[in-house]
Amino acid sequence: MDLNLRDIRAFIAVAQTGSFTQAATRLHLSQPALTVQIRRLEETLGLRLFDRNSRNVALTPTGRDLLPLLQKSLHDMEHVLIDARALGDGASGTVRIACLPTFAASSLPELVQNLKKAVPRVSFQVRDVVASMVNTLVRNEEADIGLTGGELDDGNLEVLHAGIDRLVVVCPKQHVLAKRRRITLADLAATPLVLTAQGTSVRAVVDSAFVNARCVPEIACEPTYMMSAVAMVRAGLGVTILPASAREVRAEPDLVVRPVDDPAFTRPIALIKKRGRTLPPVTETFVAMLIAKLDSG
Repeated sequence: MDLNLRDIRAFIAVAQTGSFTQAATRLHLSQPALTVQIRRLEETLGLRLFDRNSRNVALTPTGRDLLPLLQKSLHDMEHVLIDARALGDGASGTVRIACLPTFAASSLPELVQNLKKAVPRVSFQVRDVVASMVNTLVRNEEADIGLTGGELDDGNLEVLHAGIDRLVVVCPKQHVLAKRRRITLADLAATPLVLTAQGTSVRAVVDSAFVNARCVPEIACEPTYMMSAVAMVRAGLGVTILPASAREVRAEPDLVVRPVDDPAFTRPIALIKKRGRTLPPVTETFVAMLIAKLDSG
């Protein structure tokens, strides 16, 4: 059984006006066309909705009982259409993003705020996780877009934008490396390191640099999160290597940042989506804002 929204509107108009003539005028229809719609609705429901003669029109008891139900159904369906149009033109929707914790704690809040100003009805689902999990969430369609780090070798994922994030050494002000303007890989090989755990994009870059230089670093601790690495450096367990964009780098007044004099100490970053999948319009708007932010540094 298919209910036609036009037929439901016709029924409600006749019920409210008590007149086919007035209802036809309200709906900008001819009276015969309105009569066809009411008859079609009655046939679809298998019910008589109006008692009518040449003088007046009145709801049958069944029609009277159905009126509030059909009014609610019409209201709900009209709002479904309104919401669908808003989703289609980007006036509402949900941005589902998986991203590196570095980005979530630095640039993301400002971008979220900017999009909410432009699109007040937007909502966000944010998963701040390590790079390998970013890729998994996008591949499994648990996130529509991802900002990931490291080399991307997955045919299921499409790169929307690529860039780099330079890595820096973070150490206490009293540390011997703090006195140097630039630090070499040999300096790092001779210093206890607090490195983020295997599976993080920063760790992949650092490990690759040491392997290519045929050096074996002294690893003091391997926390998962950058804030934990910073806390361990503050406690004197060693120095850490983090992206220059990391908020944690600037959060500690007793720590200093020094660049690494080695081109290998850069982390590739990429904005990705699942290949072949269409992004919601509101997410397309966010992607454009995000790319502009990445390009501006």
